Amino acid sequence: MNENVNDLLNMIEEAMEEGRKVPFMDSQRIVDIEAVREILDEIRKALPEELKQATAIVKDRSTIMAQANKKAEMIIQKAEERARVLVGQQQITKAAQAKAAEILSSAQTEARQMRSSITEFCDNKLKKLETELAQATDDMKTLRNSLRNTPKS
Repeated sequence: MNENVNDLLNMIEEAMEEGRKVPFMDSQRIVDIEAVREILDEIRKALPEELKQATAIVKDRSTIMAQANKKAEMIIQKAEERARVLVGQQQITKAAQAKAAEILSSAQTEARQMRSSITEFCDNKLKKLETELAQATDDMKTLRNSLRNTPKS
């Protein structure tokens, strides 16, 4: 608090000290109420604006708390709704991932079968070609031999 407030508090203390003692009661005194009220009014005027605002906030705290609780409840509801949406999306994602895994597995199986069929087909064609080439080679050898064995005129 500023110096002015301290001075005013000192004035209240002086008023209490200067007050007349109540007979048979050492801790009680009679003071000029009007003078003390004036000093208290001066103290109120001298208090910083922030303190006055804080006092108003304390008075309005139930309203502020109710508003804060309402806002918190709305935030919680939005978060719960968002969580439900995300869970729904997650379930859709899981279902899509499962379907994708199923499709991939099916495609891999089909690819293995196709590779096996193609390999078998190619092997059969190459075997047939090899047989035909062997036959052609034999035929060429026979022709060459026959050319060599023909009399020269």
